[in-house]
This record gives sequence, C-alpha cells and structure tokens, in this order.
Amino acid sequence: MKKNVFMLSLAAGLMLMSGCASKKSLQNCQLENQNLSSQYAKVKEELSDTKADLAAAKTRVQLLTDQLAQQKELMAQQKKNQEALQKSLDKSLLNAGSNNVNISKLVDQINESNQYIRHLVNVKSKSDSLNVVLTNNLTRSLSKEELKEVDVQVLKGVVYISLADNMLYKSGSYEINDRAAETLSKIAKIITDYKDYDVLIEGNTDNVPVNNQSEHMKNIRNNWDLSCLRASSVVQALQNQYGVDPKRLTAGGRGEFNPLTDNDSELGKQRNRRTQIIITPKLDQFMELIDKAPEGEEAPAVPAE
Repeated sequence: MKKNVFMLSLAAGLMLMSGCASKKSLQNCQLENQNLSSQYAKVKEELSDTKADLAAAKTRVQLLTDQLAQQKELMAQQKKNQEALQKSLDKSLLNAGSNNVNISKLVDQINESNQYIRHLVNVKSKSDSLNVVLTNNLTRSLSKEELKEVDVQVLKGVVYISLADNMLYKSGSYEINDRAAETLSKIAKIITDYKDYDVLIEGNTDNVPVNNQSEHMKNIRNNWDLSCLRASSVVQALQNQYGVDPKRLTAGGRGEFNPLTDNDSELGKQRNRRTQIIITPKLDQFMELIDKAPEGEEAPAVPAE
C-alpha cells in the first residue's frame, strides 16, 4: 500500500516537472520568435533603403552619361570652330601684305583731305573776316540817325543792309527822295571799296494792294511791279549818281512774299516795306579760291568706292 502511494506521488511529481519544463520552453520559443521578427523587419527596412539608394545611383549615372555626351558634342563643335578660325587667320596672313599697302594709301588720302579741309576753313575764316571789316566800316560811316533806319547784319557769310521804305522813297512812289542821297552815297563808297563783291538790290512790300489811281502809279499793276521798280531805282542811283560799276549790280523784287513779320499792324507793315542791299563775294572768285589746294597741290580726289 505504501509502495503504491509512493509511486503515485512520484508519477505526479514527474508530470508536474514535465509541465513546468514545457511552459518554459514555450516562453523561450516565443521570445526567440519576437527577436527573429524584429530582425526580419530591420533587414527588410535595410533592403528597401538599399533599393532606393540603388535607384538614385542609377539616376546619377544616367545624368553623368548625358553630361558626358554633351561635353563630347561641345568639344567637337569647338574643334570645328577652331579649325575655321585657323583657316581665316591663315587667309588673313596671306593678304596682310596687300592690306598694308591699301591702308597706307588710305592714310595718305586722309592726310590730303585733312589738309584741304584746313584750307577750306582758312578760306571761310578769311571771307568772314572781310565781311566783318566791311560791316564795321559801313556802320562807322553812318550817323546815329541813319542807323535808326538802316539795319546791317552778316548772315551765313553775306552782308545785308536793310533800308526803311520811308527813308528811301517819296510817299507812295518808287522814286528816290532827297533824304536818301547822303546814306546811299556812304553805302556806294563801301561797295566801291570792296570790288570783289557782287551787289543785289532787293525790293519788298507789305500786303496792301497798290493804289494805281494816281498818275505816277497808274502803270503799276501790283506789289511785284512796285518792289521791282523800287529796286531798279536804287540800282540806277548807285550807278548814275555814285559811280558803282553796273556789272556788279542786280535788281530784283519779291513783292509782299518775303515779310519779316505779319502785316496785322501798322508797325509790322512798316517793317516789311523795305529795300535790302545784299553784298556777297563774287561766286567765281570764291570758287577759284576754294579750288586752290594748299602749297600749290591739287585738291584731293574723292576715293572711289
């Protein structure tokens, strides 16, 4: 009996010990499984990162390949350009001798032209100086009273002497009055002293129609006639009374069509009624002076294009 009880106790102890061992083993297995799962997840994550790095590396390799291809193409184009430049340089070197000769000729032509330009400037300065002297001599010879009715100017190398209408002519007429005699004599002396000048006498009127009812105006049709007749009267006075060479004189009229100002007021009309004595260098002598090249040389020819 005691023996049976002992055996049963032993068997129960063995079963109890076996149960404890199985439970511990299970716990160990579960722990190991968790470790393996964690390692697997980590390895999987590392594999994903590796794949991403590999894709990025492939992209960089492709980009570098494209850049290399572009560099090769650029180098080929540069080589082609260099060859073209070298050919151009070789050609330029071959033509250098003839080009130097052409440049030398061009420099000579430029020097000749510059010399001739300086000559023309001197001619212009001489002409301007003569005009200034002429003007000064004329204004000095006129009295203060005469200068009120005589305007003297130099414009573009030409001397203009403008005489008031009421100072020269009888009222409503083209005949020279006695008051103009002294002034015209002084102007005639200046004209005579400057023999290298031509003289144009130019008549101008206002826009008031001519009153041809009076006896001495009946043959005058309009302001054209009046302006021309007044200029002719001055020309004949300079020739006949003061001895000016008629070959130097020209008479012309511009009627009402060359006004200094508008004709809306009596003062404006008075300014427009005038006779101008225009003194200019003789054109043929002036051109002859221009054509004389410096130091006896001919004027430089214009280079052919």
